[in-house]
Amino acid sequence: MKTLIDNARTFPTRVAQQPHEFRRLAAGQAPQALFITCSDSRVIPSLITGARPGELFELRTAGNVVPRYDEARPSAETATVEYALRVLGVRDVVVCGHSHCGAVGALVRGDDLSALPAVRGWLEHSVPEPPGTDDLGRAVRDHAVAQLDALRGYPAVRELLTLGQLSLHAWYYEVDTGAVSAHRPELGGEFSPL
Repeated sequence: MKTLIDNARTFPTRVAQQPHEFRRLAAGQAPQALFITCSDSRVIPSLITGARPGELFELRTAGNVVPRYDEARPSAETATVEYALRVLGVRDVVVCGHSHCGAVGALVRGDDLSALPAVRGWLEHSVPEPPGTDDLGRAVRDHAVAQLDALRGYPAVRELLTLGQLSLHAWYYEVDTGAVSAHRPELGGEFSPL
């Protein structure tokens, strides 16, 4: 924790070296994409994409889960998606799964999550069907695509898709190699390198 605190203490000095960029950020944000990914500390959207501050609007959840839309029970996830699309005008949404994913791995293995009731409840509620494969990489890729289906149930997503003003993307990031592949519906739903 000491290293993190030391960096936070010296951050104002680094900001002072780039005053124009940070003044621009203070004036508002205009991210290029909503990037939905796992809470896993090894997955760093700005590192993967090279995004600068203000270029990505991020949503991180255990297992990069996008819960089904439920107007009667709004969640932080639904609020984030709605804000990104309706207020910030984001026109690309990326759901990025990753290798070595603990949440999807637990589903693939059928782990006993009774000691983690919140995690168990989140996954049971948000991932109604277990993965159809024992291959973790395949399961994570399938899971990312399934989250696009969940997004299509959001009113703002449906509306912008109908107007041709939104694109949905499923990516797969390999932690150990840095490789990123994208879902290609036009190629039978396979993933291929970006």
